[in-house]
Amino acid sequence: MGIIFLLLTISICLALFFLVSFIWATKSGQYDDTYGPAVRMLFDNDNDASAINDSKNEKECK
Repeated sequence: MGIIFLLLTISICLALFFLVSFIWATKSGQYDDTYGPAVRMLFDNDNDASAINDSKNEKECK
């Protein structure tokens, strides 16, 4: 019977730890913008490709 109380105490403490860490992460702004980085990733390659093409064209002209 003692092991049940021990496991119950440990599981409640673990659940409270995860709850507090989730609330802390939410208040610190970790989950503010979930859409922006995904869209930014798609457009970064286009800008890099055009910059590489521009530098190649400058080298070819010289």
